Amino acid sequence: MPERALVVVAHPDDIDFGMAGSIATLTRAGAEVSYCLVTSGEAGPPDDADREELRTRREAEQRSAASVVGVHDVRFLGYPDGRVEAGLALRRDLSRVIRDVRPDLVIAQSSDRVWDRVYFSHPDHLAVGEATASAVYPDSRNRWSHVELLDEGFEPHAVARMWLIGLEPNLFVDITDVIDLKVQALLSHNSQVGEREGMAELIRNWAADNAKLAGWDVGRFAEAFREVDTR
Repeated sequence: MPERALVVVAHPDDIDFGMAGSIATLTRAGAEVSYCLVTSGEAGPPDDADREELRTRREAEQRSAASVVGVHDVRFLGYPDGRVEAGLALRRDLSRVIRDVRPDLVIAQSSDRVWDRVYFSHPDHLAVGEATASAVYPDSRNRWSHVELLDEGFEPHAVARMWLIGLEPNLFVDITDVIDLKVQALLSHNSQVGEREGMAELIRNWAADNAKLAGWDVGRFAEAFREVDTR
């Protein structure tokens, strides 16, 4: 188990759809986990919402969801929702967070497009996945990448490994004991899922499918990742 983990995603609720069960498992084991959200999800539904009010609401929902699974360090970078690009500015800002948190493990979205599950491949997800991978290697460990971070007091840090969602998995995390926490965390995003019926059943079905893919017994639940050695 890592002592410290950093989760990087594009939008509020990305974590809770994809990896909140694993986060609950990590915090229960004593790991310190931090969240970094590149946007605040202000371009999402409902369509008639004031955008700044929705930004505030979605940030509050994410903090509430984080507390359900034992996370209290939640950071928002404030990039515009729907307009994220994997440029040097984002790589620098993510490198700053990595150097500050100094995680053993980074959990993130993949930059690979998944054609049979298109919602995995929101352009923001792809951009954040690419920028996060570049921030992990080589930017956050190379003192000559983004030298302004040295002036700010952020020394280089090498992340040992990444867990990526949206790729063919080689790692399954047993979330059977925390599946109720995962569901509760997702339902904290009332602005996004409050009017959608069957969300708890959907999450349980996805997790059961992952456990089946892992070859586990019926009645168990899992989240699936591609683990990458980044040392």
